[in-house]
Amino acid sequence: MGNEADRARRPGGPDTPGDARAQDGGEDLDQDVEEVIAAVLTASRLLVAISARALARIEPSLTLPQLRTLVVLDSQGPSKLATLAAALGVNPSTAMRMVDRLAAAGSVTRKANPGNRREVVLELTDGGRELVAQVLADRHSEIAAIVARLPAGQRAGLVHSLRALADAADAPPVPPRPAPPPEPAAP
Repeated sequence: MGNEADRARRPGGPDTPGDARAQDGGEDLDQDVEEVIAAVLTASRLLVAISARALARIEPSLTLPQLRTLVVLDSQGPSKLATLAAALGVNPSTAMRMVDRLAAAGSVTRKANPGNRREVVLELTDGGRELVAQVLADRHSEIAAIVARLPAGQRAGLVHSLRALADAADAPPVPPRPAPPPEPAAP
């Protein structure tokens, strides 16, 4: 079994050609997997906390699952209940309860589907869209401040690693936002 010094000598990780750990499938490889899992769980906890703080600053009465519902509707556009439930990974009755709360708060509307009057189409209100935009902008700002503290080389490695993780999960990418315009110079 390797130690920290052994791992430090192999910056390429277990996929580096000639790496004995990758070739023998030994305990070090299992340890590397556990280290990755721990790092991903830590990052996940951080990102959930960032989202929770953004919600608390923008709309304290909104929950994370409600925000997720609004974000899905924002990205998908008008949707049927079954489509929303599938995107959220919940059953339609759970999605309906969520939509009921969001409609009561004025963030979602329900309209009859013109193609099939028995179906209901769910859509964000202007207020719902604005709420999503505000929370995502706040979250973006906090993440930007954290990322800005990383050295440039670590940023590039983080981008590569997070893209690889998203690809392995078949998660659709989020396009980078354009850089904000520079602040006007003081007179």
